[in-house]
Amino acid sequence: MHAAEGVWGLACDPFDETAVARLLQLKRRPVTKGLILIADDAARFDLELGTLNASDRSTVLGSWPGAVTWILPNRQFPYWITGGRDGVAVRVPGHAQSRALCRAFDGPLVSTSANRMGQPAPISALQARRRFPTAEFPGSADYILPGEVLQPGRPSQIRTLSGNVLRG
Repeated sequence: MHAAEGVWGLACDPFDETAVARLLQLKRRPVTKGLILIADDAARFDLELGTLNASDRSTVLGSWPGAVTWILPNRQFPYWITGGRDGVAVRVPGHAQSRALCRAFDGPLVSTSANRMGQPAPISALQARRRFPTAEFPGSADYILPGEVLQPGRPSQIRTLSGNVLRG
């Protein structure tokens, strides 16, 4: 678990199907909903960014690092990340620790709120730990990074290139 811009999140390797399945099981979230990916640098999403025209690419890059997630054409991520859609939700977070986590991992990571579907997202480490007690999430205390959210209770915006705000 790690702090992000507005809430505490769960992170894992997006290419590890077993890890993603475990995360989805913990959240009680269907794979069809898709997941958000974060990275330390926009270059991690070059395949997706390379499909954009210059104006759209400038808009996306101008919002990063920051709390804006974009739905971009998917070119590299598996269906268990996209929910079977043609697009993928990606962000370079404004939270330095989240970027450092991706840099240490050397790639993009799934980052989703540390709560079960339909429950409020945690804004503190204590709340995050209570959402997933050790009995249900063995070793969870070993995987909680110290930190704080930047704007408690304000998750990232999710936008499309057509101008729609899916979460705001």
